[in-house]
Amino acid sequence: MSESILNSLVSAELQHFILARENEDEQNLILKHKTIHGVPSSIVADQIRGRRKAKIKIPEFYNISGVIYPPRLNLEQSSSETTGKFKAELFKTGKRFADLTGGFGIDTLQFSKIFEVVHYVEPVAELLEIVKHNHRQLGIHNIHHHNLSAENFLRNTDQHFDLIYLDPSRRTKENKKVFKWSDCTPDIPFLLPKLFEKSNTVLIKASPLLDIQQGLRELFFVERIFVVSVRNDCKELLFLCKKNFTEEPVIETFNILSDQTERFQFTLSSEQKADVKFSEPLAYLYEPNASVLKAGAYKSLGTQFDLLKIHSSTHIYTSEKLVINFPGRIFKLKAYLRSDPKAVKHYLPERKANIITRNYPMSPEQLRKKLNLLDGGEDYILGFSGAKSKYLVLAKRVA
Repeated sequence: MSESILNSLVSAELQHFILARENEDEQNLILKHKTIHGVPSSIVADQIRGRRKAKIKIPEFYNISGVIYPPRLNLEQSSSETTGKFKAELFKTGKRFADLTGGFGIDTLQFSKIFEVVHYVEPVAELLEIVKHNHRQLGIHNIHHHNLSAENFLRNTDQHFDLIYLDPSRRTKENKKVFKWSDCTPDIPFLLPKLFEKSNTVLIKASPLLDIQQGLRELFFVERIFVVSVRNDCKELLFLCKKNFTEEPVIETFNILSDQTERFQFTLSSEQKADVKFSEPLAYLYEPNASVLKAGAYKSLGTQFDLLKIHSSTHIYTSEKLVINFPGRIFKLKAYLRSDPKAVKHYLPERKANIITRNYPMSPEQLRKKLNLLDGGEDYILGFSGAKSKYLVLAKRVA
């Protein structure tokens, strides 16, 4: 994106055009116009689409006039404002910070509120110019922008950093997804020795699809692993590496909700040693949040909260008395159901319920269709397998 196009995008007339068409189909603009106020219509469409996405993902950008959005893929791969703040708040204060895989700069922006001096590193010059413009537009002046690869920045700098952060690209040149650190760009295992020459602390972001134990096998000095969800949607894994750390890493799970953050922690060795007990459904049922499930804390969760597990392969727990502060949803069992629309109608005359299945022959969509139910309401139907039989129960959420 040239400097002239950047200047045109922030002009009053084009900003007014973009803001006025937030809810329109931007593809129609591309079909109708080759250019809009001198700017290619495809770029203007990116701005409309980007601002609409920012309303939820990056509200700090949405509320500022003159922000420029990158092509769709860069925005989709960017951290959200929520996860960016979460990462920055893991570190209370610091002097020097480097983000070696800058991207759209959302993480860099949040870390700039914690660290005195911040270095943003991005090899794509066009993206860097957009990010530099946005940081200035937001009134951020402690970020230094470097049009370099991570490897070249490390090779050229003589500074030592309190923290280095990387979010390596998990796509090949052919746009295929990869799941090993060594297949990412940059190659994290290869780069680690050089990273620890420049900092004692390295934070690495991974996709939630990465197998945690596979990730550990390729890294060293891992002190903590953070499994981060937002509203029960697992967003990212973070590996915090401390130079010369040799003990067992702690796995911490977070589920960020509007009014609280659910937390749970354990180690892989404690999970292996945990002796969870089993039971058929009792008065209360507990469904772990997405971060706990991703982390694989299946036995540790039961022992730490003194809960009974329904089945070794059914990650639902139960108790006779209510156990509070559970990292997930809690339900009060109301009735056992038969998988029959007429029988269910007796309990749900409005034919409406939320459906959850765990280790059950049907998906929620299949079960909803079979029972002839609409989605929503205050009631829940849970389908799951126990040691002795499969269960379909009516429940009400209590937490």
